[in-house]
Amino acid sequence: MSRRLVVIGAGPGGLTASLLLAAGGADVTLIERQNRVGGRSGCIEAEGFRFDIGPTFFLYPRILREIFRACGADLDREVELIRLDPLYRLAFEDAAGRHTEDLRVWNDPDKLAAEIARLSPEDAPRLELFRRDNRMKLEAFRPVLERPFRGLHDLMAPPVLKALRHLRPWASVDEDLGRYFQDPRIRLAFSFQSKYLGMSPFRCPSLFTILSFLEHEHGVWHPRGGCNMVMDAMARVARRMGVQIQLGEEVKSITFDGRRAKGVVTSESEYPADAVVIGADFAQAMNRLVPDRLRRRWSDAKIATKKFSCSTYMLYLGIEGQVDLDHHTVLLAADYRRNLSEIEEGKILPQEPSLYIQNAGVTDDGLAPAGHSTLYVLVPVGNLAGGIDWATAAPAYRAHVMKRLERLGIRDLESRIRVERSITPQGWAEDLQVFRGATFNLAHSLDQMLHRRPRNRFEDLDGVYLVGGGTHPGSGLPVIFEGARITAKLVGEDLGLRMPQVAEVIPTDSIAGHLAGAGAD
Repeated sequence: MSRRLVVIGAGPGGLTASLLLAAGGADVTLIERQNRVGGRSGCIEAEGFRFDIGPTFFLYPRILREIFRACGADLDREVELIRLDPLYRLAFEDAAGRHTEDLRVWNDPDKLAAEIARLSPEDAPRLELFRRDNRMKLEAFRPVLERPFRGLHDLMAPPVLKALRHLRPWASVDEDLGRYFQDPRIRLAFSFQSKYLGMSPFRCPSLFTILSFLEHEHGVWHPRGGCNMVMDAMARVARRMGVQIQLGEEVKSITFDGRRAKGVVTSESEYPADAVVIGADFAQAMNRLVPDRLRRRWSDAKIATKKFSCSTYMLYLGIEGQVDLDHHTVLLAADYRRNLSEIEEGKILPQEPSLYIQNAGVTDDGLAPAGHSTLYVLVPVGNLAGGIDWATAAPAYRAHVMKRLERLGIRDLESRIRVERSITPQGWAEDLQVFRGATFNLAHSLDQMLHRRPRNRFEDLDGVYLVGGGTHPGSGLPVIFEGARITAKLVGEDLGLRMPQVAEVIPTDSIAGHLAGAGAD
């Protein structure tokens, strides 16, 4: 008899779990509240402009290539991946707020070393040592990031013990980078990626130097059409495999027999299930879908005490004409520590915020009407726990951000805007159902990692499993894909499914030239 599974949320985790469980022979129904798949990895379309909502670049495609292969599909046939070079441009400011220096981060190690030497000659020779050490660190931690953590005993597993010697838990990302680079600007070039986790490099555990290493070793990729096209491809393959995707249907509750999940009730129907996989935002889903009395370790009161990531203020601008910016640009505030402190405390809006800007039209002219551009602007800000009233604050903060964009040399921007959309932390919370508007989920501090994070086989309930950034191993698209693979394997073991074997994908001749010694990707 086929096993019936319900997956809540068609974000990257829910889509991955649906693919793998369908490949294992389960009867899968994927339920999504919005009218399209993707969640935070979806898109906004307006008047011929197309914007990614959240992630705007694709890292470490090896994992998703393996998942597609296990499901009888080929990622590179479904989505065109374009490797970027340079990866991005960093723009530094001085204390007076003047844009003073640029650093283009190149894929080629020799070109990157020459660029680093232009700002800090003594740091350039250390680049190869950084790459070598982090290559070893990633290989040591891959087995840790690819296995479930069901309790303290899993920390005693040989692969974990072997990896822990690379962890250096007393050090932050910035401190660890200090072993290689003395110039704070160069350390920022290899540490701002901690914002992908919603954390400061001065607090983020040193493990996460592997984030920037992944970019250099395995590339920064642009899926043609945007990262949302990867989500569309996953949904397309899932439908071919028989997954029923119910869009525009909101889950109201999970039904239980004692502590065991028996199905879900939606705005449209009721779906019985042998197991339920939650791909919605963890904290928000627990508060909304599961009675507090059924949860022990993750009760509402316990969730309220946990640390959550920062949020983001977003602008999506459809622009007449071209914009003279790289595909990815990061404007780094002169007082970066102060900027991060304002974000972490969340009581005030950052006064001189760092910005991330995507100008994808320089690579992909299909995102806007002819002769137009799309600008995606992300500003890290505190989450809603700080108490800022965004209904009042948003107009003035928008004006402030627009002035920051002018410092990058974007002229006459206001007069050229043809389409504009925005998301505030309040919008993340209300429209995308993100707890406290914390865009990157539970913080990735050491006390909220591995077995201390909500577990893939959810420990408080029977027949409930988790995917997404709120469970092990954490946030970021490749990590979420890996976490969903862990979850699907646990579901398969528990329900007796014949799960597909996932073999490591070796690059084909058509893509091997892009990988430049990156190993199996």
